[in-house]
Amino acid sequence: MADFMLIYSYSQTIIRNDVMKTTASDLKSEILEALAHPNRIRILELLRRGPQCNCELSPLLGLEQSNLSRHLKILLQAGILVSWKEGLRVNFKVTDDRVFKILDIAAAVARRDVARRAEALQEA
Repeated sequence: MADFMLIYSYSQTIIRNDVMKTTASDLKSEILEALAHPNRIRILELLRRGPQCNCELSPLLGLEQSNLSRHLKILLQAGILVSWKEGLRVNFKVTDDRVFKILDIAAAVARRDVARRAEALQEA
């Protein structure tokens, strides 16, 4: 069933605003757009530990449930997350652990940039 949800989520990403995303650049930008928000990065960092329920994510992130749901929906539509219900709980997990590699690379680039700026300030 998780494979079906992933395919469904992925197909929702491809067709957006009645425009078919056909190029590799379009598909890559769709993923990067979904990652391009601090709260969504924070969600992914928590899910790095493993699957979690939205009821656990909300207090850990300090987000209202409606705000959290909006961010989770974007990550689901991009195919980055899958969800499933267990009773009243809605659980989420990352579909491909390589997304963490993207986050790690972004963090390394940011650290390098911060170091370069600090160097420039010391020279001034």
